[in-house]
Amino acid sequence: MKRFLIVLAAVLAVAVVGAAVAVNQARQYLDTPLNVPPNGLRHVIPAGTPFATVCENLAAEGVLGHCTLLRWYARWTGDAGKIQAGEYLIAAGTTPDGLLRQFTSGAVVLHSFTLVEGWNHRELLAQLQRHPEVESTMTGEDWPALLEALGAAHESPEGLFLPETYHFPRGTEDRSVLTQAYRLMQSALAEEWAARDESVPASTPYEALILASIIEKETGRADERHRIAGVIVRRLQRNMRLQMDPTVIYGIGPSFDGNLTRKHLRTDTPYNTYTRAGLPPTPIAMPGRAAIHAALHPADGEELYFVATGLGDGSHRFSVTVEEHEKAVREYLRRLRGRGK
Repeated sequence: MKRFLIVLAAVLAVAVVGAAVAVNQARQYLDTPLNVPPNGLRHVIPAGTPFATVCENLAAEGVLGHCTLLRWYARWTGDAGKIQAGEYLIAAGTTPDGLLRQFTSGAVVLHSFTLVEGWNHRELLAQLQRHPEVESTMTGEDWPALLEALGAAHESPEGLFLPETYHFPRGTEDRSVLTQAYRLMQSALAEEWAARDESVPASTPYEALILASIIEKETGRADERHRIAGVIVRRLQRNMRLQMDPTVIYGIGPSFDGNLTRKHLRTDTPYNTYTRAGLPPTPIAMPGRAAIHAALHPADGEELYFVATGLGDGSHRFSVTVEEHEKAVREYLRRLRGRGK
């Protein structure tokens, strides 16, 4: 009996030592950096892919050794069934343990899309469709359905999406990006409207959005936004026609060739502010938050006119009287003719 106990103790000692060695080797494996290039490695896990397949794919790429050991470890921790699909950037120095945590956390690569101030809705959709990581599901005919799904109170998509940089995982639908941009615009517009200068002749946030879109298209320099807003607001307050070229161009539509003529200015459309008083029926572009702020906080002054200086820096000459304005226009035209020589 004594001999049996001695043998049993020896066997148990060997087993304990063996287990300790195994645990130590497993820990060493889990803490050893993977075979990843210095600038990292992108790896995509398709939806529904079992973790065993993920391990096999990484092993085939030479990233992961001892694939079976990681699979057993993931089963033991319960993480094998928590792997999330997506595109991952595996950084240099990542260990098998860290890789498992990354795959279960869903820390996928985020791509970006910048909605530029002044784009119209056609340009916005075209740029989204060109983005390699955005899944294109919309055409120009789908705007009404999207607006209905968003609960928008207006039929035109123009001006309803906030210029900003948006981040999203690979394969995000264009509708998802647009939904985020719409909600951010609603939030920004509500905040700006609540803090508005109540002397501004805009009876609704939507009218403020229309006003902001004109400012966005007329502004070549950020430091002139509030001054341009002041001119537009004073013209509205005095029942003067706005006579803003960008509204005329918007009314012409995609056929506009870049050459605004006297015929265009005389041709009536709902957006021709030379032939019609007041604001156009919808925004003419996507205004940024700075333009919205300027629309609701116009600069004080007496100027009623402005025209480009032609200096190439986006600046304008502002005038109080029509005589001053006509002189500024003549100077602008002389400068253009001088460039043409």
